[in-house]
Order: sequence, then structure tokens, then C-alpha cells
Amino acid sequence: MKDPAGTAPHVGVIFPQTELGGDTGAIRTWAQEAERAGFGHVVIQDHVLGADPAAHVPWTGAFDNLTTVREPFVVLGYLAGLTSLELVTAVIILPQRQTALVAKQAAEVDLLAGGRFRLGVGVGWNQVEYQALGKDFGNRGRRGEEQIALLRRLWTEPSVTFHGRYEQVAGAGISPLPYQRPIPVWIGGYSVPAYERIGRLADGWFPLMPPGPKLDEARSVIEAAAQHAGRAPADIGMEGQVRYAGDPDAVAAAVQDWHAAGASHVQVAAASAGLAGVDDHLAALAQIADSLALTAPGRPKPAHEGRNGTGAPR
Repeated sequence: MKDPAGTAPHVGVIFPQTELGGDTGAIRTWAQEAERAGFGHVVIQDHVLGADPAAHVPWTGAFDNLTTVREPFVVLGYLAGLTSLELVTAVIILPQRQTALVAKQAAEVDLLAGGRFRLGVGVGWNQVEYQALGKDFGNRGRRGEEQIALLRRLWTEPSVTFHGRYEQVAGAGISPLPYQRPIPVWIGGYSVPAYERIGRLADGWFPLMPPGPKLDEARSVIEAAAQHAGRAPADIGMEGQVRYAGDPDAVAAAVQDWHAAGASHVQVAAASAGLAGVDDHLAALAQIADSLALTAPGRPKPAHEGRNGTGAPR
């Protein structure tokens, strides 16, 4: 589960949708500046609905009905025309969505982006959201696995007949098919069933813990499941997360930790750093990019190189 070339991981940044709110100009400026700073991809999260805490007492979820969460496929379609960034969902709550519609939406984003798209999926935690969308919260893991199998067929075959336990398609297909056939599917989650699912099915995964014993335990489950399924664990990508809390050098050190752990990608999150708006976020992006010495899209220079690539500081 390592970068095959042994090179530094691709570094992207999480879209700060809660802070940027409904300001389209801020979204455009932020994304274009993220690319200009040298980040290679942008990651967007998903919630269709937020629960009203007054109606669901006690409410302990991280999001509620007043939390700004943009629609990921629409926003990524917009960003596809504004930047050359790789576009990533981390994650779409797949089992609360219609599979064929997800296949269609993902294919459209992939076409608009020229194949610069990864579909990250997960099973979620918000029962209120599942109920409002008319989906069963209790079987979401099993249903999600079947959905992934159907997605891959819809992305690669012009006509699909699929008779599963939960999904039924009778001689139908999407057109146009995506640029990537199939689109890479990455999986998030924080449980043994999720790790086993990753090992069996995923092109990559999003750990929810830092490098260390917990990560090693999760990887051992993933690798065992992959081998049992006849897959090579080294083919499964891994995207770690680093939180920016005001110290860009700490971000650079954490990226190096993920590199040492074998991550192929790293995403930087600044959403919890107390930044007020787009200008604060742009300043943080510039500081982080400078600390990482980003050069080629989203790749930091090896630790032994200086900022000008000669071993000496710029």
C-alpha cells in the first residue's frame, strides 16, 4: 500500500465549504489560487441534509441544518471548468443515494474534468438524513458494496442487466460513458467491516487516524482482505489527512510522516483553524505551499532538497 515509485505523496486541500458559504466568487478564487499555489487536488465532503438539533435532542453530530454543505457533484463540475485540479469526493454517502444517478453524475464530472476524478464513498452516520432520503440505514454497508459493483458496470458497459439483492437494472445504461472506465472508487470508514470492504473492493482508502499503531492495525485488516480476494495490497492507494492549525511547518512535518507511512496522497484540512473567510484561507494556502515547497502539481520536494532544488535555501 505504497506509492509504487517511492516518491512523495500528492498533496491536495479540502474545500472549506462551511467557511466560504454561498459565495460563488470566493469558491472560484479559492480553487484557482489553490492550483496556483501548487496543490494537486481538491477534496469535497457530502451531506444532503442537516438535522435540526431542536427536533433531535440530544444532537451530537458534527453537522446540523445550519451547516453550509454544497452539493459535491455540481461544485466539482464547476471547478472542472475553472482549474486543472484533480477532483475528489471524500466522501459521497453512497447508500443514501440512487446508484444509477450517482453513476450518471460521476461520469459527467469525470468527462468535464478529462479523467481527473476520484469518487470517494462511505456509508455515513446520519440516520436522519437516510430517513429523509428514503433509504435504509441498517443495511447501508451491504448495500454499498452492491452499489460499487453496479457503478463499475454502468461506467464500462453500454447496456447493463443487474439483478442484485438491492439493485435491479434491466437492459439499461448511461451515455456518455465516463473518460475513465471505470472511475476509481476510494472508500472511507472507521470500522473492521469498512477495512475489509476496502481490501476487497477499493482502489484506495481514506484513513481517519494518523500514522501509528491504529493505522497499522487497519492496514493489516485491509491487506488480509485484499489477499483473500486475490488482490495485491500494494495496488490500493492511501490518502492521509493533515489538519492545519496555524503552523505550516507542522503540516510539512505531518506530510513527511504520511510519506514514511506509504501514503500515495495527502489532503490538508484548514476548516477547523478559525479562518474567517476566503482571504484568510488563501493566506493559509500560500503559507502551507511555501512550507511544503510545492513544485510539480501537488508534490513536495524530497526532504533533502532545498526550495530551489539545489540543496540550498532560496
